[in-house]
Amino acid sequence: MNRRTAFMLTGMTLLGLAIAAIPQVSFAQSSSLIGTWKQNLDKSKVVGPPLRSSTIIYTQDGQNMRATNQSIDAQGTATTVVYMHIYDGMPHPTTGSPVFDASAYTRVDANTIILGRFKAGKLVLIGTLVVSQDGKTLTGSLTGTQANGQLGSDIVVFEKQ
Repeated sequence: MNRRTAFMLTGMTLLGLAIAAIPQVSFAQSSSLIGTWKQNLDKSKVVGPPLRSSTIIYTQDGQNMRATNQSIDAQGTATTVVYMHIYDGMPHPTTGSPVFDASAYTRVDANTIILGRFKAGKLVLIGTLVVSQDGKTLTGSLTGTQANGQLGSDIVVFEKQ
């Protein structure tokens, strides 16, 4: 089994286990994510192209949450990616990313989320989002296909504004 196949199988298994094992309804009403988060570029370890800035704004959208990620790359090109956090573990459309077109989220507890990113129905990235106990730091651990098409792992650190 090649590395990519193993990655996809592991990711799908983890996502499936999380969906089956964790009740989702009780987490929909409140979230430690709500607010504005700015990426700390010095603390982040990113394999892909470097960014000048990245900010995520989480807002409540009914039972779900909307995340709007605005970033500027090293060449000054701005990108806006919009994710709907629907905690049912199923892929839902994501706009603005060249790497993926859908995202799936499973809430583990008040501060932890498992995520998957998909392109044309295929899993291309898995990871976790963890809000620190004090609510001031958001850390994303992501493994999968990078913007350059290579497999890699990123640790992204955001600070609440």
